Amino acid sequence: MNQDVIAVAIDGPAGAGKSTIARAAAAQLGFVYVDTGALYRTIGLAVCRRGIDGTDVPGILATLPEIQVGLTYQDGAQHVLLDGEDVSDAIRTPQISTYASQVSSVPEVRAYLLDLQRDLARRQSVIMDGRDIGTVILPDAKVKIFLTASPEKRAARRCAELREKGQDVTVEGILADMERRDALDASRAVAPLKQAEDAVLVDTSDLTLEQSIEAVLTVIRDKMKGA
Repeated sequence: MNQDVIAVAIDGPAGAGKSTIARAAAAQLGFVYVDTGALYRTIGLAVCRRGIDGTDVPGILATLPEIQVGLTYQDGAQHVLLDGEDVSDAIRTPQISTYASQVSSVPEVRAYLLDLQRDLARRQSVIMDGRDIGTVILPDAKVKIFLTASPEKRAARRCAELREKGQDVTVEGILADMERRDALDASRAVAPLKQAEDAVLVDTSDLTLEQSIEAVLTVIRDKMKGA
């Protein structure tokens, strides 16, 4: 690997602000931002569109050879493709969030996406966020951060985000969905959500977005200085 390439792994629960914060930090550092959750959401969308239940493992496995998942970058923003279709907006619904959590518990799905994610980190400096980046996908990442916030704060933020996109949601409904997803992510047999031993914990419960971005940038810059 090119020694000038820096990999930053940011893990944490749903609604912690990983995507927004990682995207902003990557832009300031000149790194490529990789939203791995979008990849699982895309597979979840493919399964959902076929009328397959998110717990139907044989159905999920039958879907994988039939689809092509890819990433493209336009004006610095990541777009995820399903069979050539840009589904970046279609995957951002509570229903697909649940599907994403369900399909991500299937070992074959994780294996399907593993090489794609690692190849991105080999070729360029990246900030990659997800659930198991620092523990499984990029265990040798130079910088590892576990980003979290209280369930109530996370639900309120996600509700505001979805309402801005015109979705009719409530904080209570989002919180219930989020708690279910937290339980699924933490209890799955394959690559469960957990903080890597060498990850720095950043809790954004009482931070503004700008303060959260700065906190993450501080961790990254401090680690890069010591590398």
